[in-house]
Amino acid sequence: MTDAAEAYWKANVRLVLLLLGVWFAVSYGAGILLVDVLDRFTLPGTDVPLGFWFAQQGSIYVFVVLIFVYVARMNRMDRAHGVDEGP
Repeated sequence: MTDAAEAYWKANVRLVLLLLGVWFAVSYGAGILLVDVLDRFTLPGTDVPLGFWFAQQGSIYVFVVLIFVYVARMNRMDRAHGVDEGP
């Protein structure tokens, strides 16, 4: 493997691990471990406890945002490493 390919692969793995860490922290941490602490707060304008919201919907929203972040960061990384698919 060339040095350029190895640098690209390491950057890719680092990004994936970072995003998986965020996903884990939000889905497991906020949805399971910190649910009792977060349930002390409610969403503005509703009676929905914040811990319940993270467990039911918040982690899904964060996951979808992480997909868009991954796409944007990978496009930028592809251009930086000269492997983009653009013209």
